[in-house]
Amino acid sequence: MHLSPSELILNADGSIYHLNLLPQDIAHTIITVGDPDRVSEVSDHFDSIEIKKGKREFITHTGHLNGKRISVVSTGIGTDNIDIVLNELDALVNIDFDTRKVRKNRIRLKITRIGTSGAIQKDIPVNSWILTELAIGFDGLLHFYKNDFNEFTDMEDEFVRQTHWSPNKSRPYIVRYDEELADIFGSNRIRLGVTTTNTGFYGPQGRNLRISSSFEHFTESIADFRYQDRQITNLEMETSGIYALSKLLGHQAISLNCILANRATGEFSKNPKESVQELIKFALNKISSQ
Repeated sequence: MHLSPSELILNADGSIYHLNLLPQDIAHTIITVGDPDRVSEVSDHFDSIEIKKGKREFITHTGHLNGKRISVVSTGIGTDNIDIVLNELDALVNIDFDTRKVRKNRIRLKITRIGTSGAIQKDIPVNSWILTELAIGFDGLLHFYKNDFNEFTDMEDEFVRQTHWSPNKSRPYIVRYDEELADIFGSNRIRLGVTTTNTGFYGPQGRNLRISSSFEHFTESIADFRYQDRQITNLEMETSGIYALSKLLGHQAISLNCILANRATGEFSKNPKESVQELIKFALNKISSQ
């Protein structure tokens, strides 16, 4: 199938529209971060940097660490941005920009999100790390793509029942991490978790400033959810989109979360930059040693 200019949008120099990248600009090992400023916080640890490009909130640095070629890409906040980034990263490696056709031999990217998050269980310390085993998406992104995801239908149904989830909201969906990629990050510093991906930071996470949230006692309600031996550990805004699109496109993905806040205790990290830096160095060490 030949992709039209309105489907596969390229810039004048042949780069993909939003990311402003050419196929040769990215490695097959990708780190995603939400904050554009965090890109340099990651690439500062590289032995060398060969590419620095950016457009809008999408900044990319590609370089080498211990002989491993790695790209770090900022996504901005939210699954709407994840939709752009994941589709365009896939296009860079799996679509021929000259013929505008999908390549027969597909490349499988390894994608690691390094992000920040808020815990909702009292026993999860601030500055600890969570690797998301299951992502629960409140965002609805998956529902816009053909899929046959049904592994966690019973858990989704039980979540809707226990939390009295409004039918006016998108049905939550659940996606599992890539177990093979997750094995790389084994450590006693890491706790496996169930992460909710929210559509915003204030009302969608139960915060009330001048507008009241429509979901009363939001954090308490989802913190109380139980399914078999699982409970929800933390909240953030990108992981379900990364997991869903990676699985649909055939890539491997995991999400590492640095816990900067605990909503149950009201605590916030006193050294957030230091905590994130520790997670960055940990992740880079694991990735570059493969």
